[in-house]
Amino acid sequence: MKNSKFDPPLQGKFSTELAIISFAIGTFLLILQKMAPDNFNILFIGLLYVQFAILVNGILFFNLAYHFIILPKHREYIGIKILILLANIPITILYILIVFNINLLKF
Repeated sequence: MKNSKFDPPLQGKFSTELAIISFAIGTFLLILQKMAPDNFNILFIGLLYVQFAILVNGILFFNLAYHFIILPKHREYIGIKILILLANIPITILYILIVFNINLLKF
C-alpha cells in the first residue's frame, strides 16, 4: 500500500491564522470604539487598521490565488483557505456600518 502524505502549501496555514487574528483585532477595536464612542483616536486607529488589514490580506489573497493556479492538486485546500480569508470582508463592512450608525434597513 502506497503511503501518500498530503503536504499542503505553507501559506495555507498562515492564511487561516491571519484571518482569525484580523477578525480578533477588528472585533477588539469595535468593542473599544463602542465603549468610548467620543474617542476619535480609537476611530482613527480602527480606520488605519482596516487599511493595513486590506493590504496584508490582499497580498496573501493574491499569493493564494497564484498557488491555486500553479498547484492543481491542492486546489480544494487552497480554495477553502481563500474563502476563509475572504470571510472577513462582509464582517468588516458590518463593523463599519455599526461604527458609523448606518442603517441599511430604513423602515
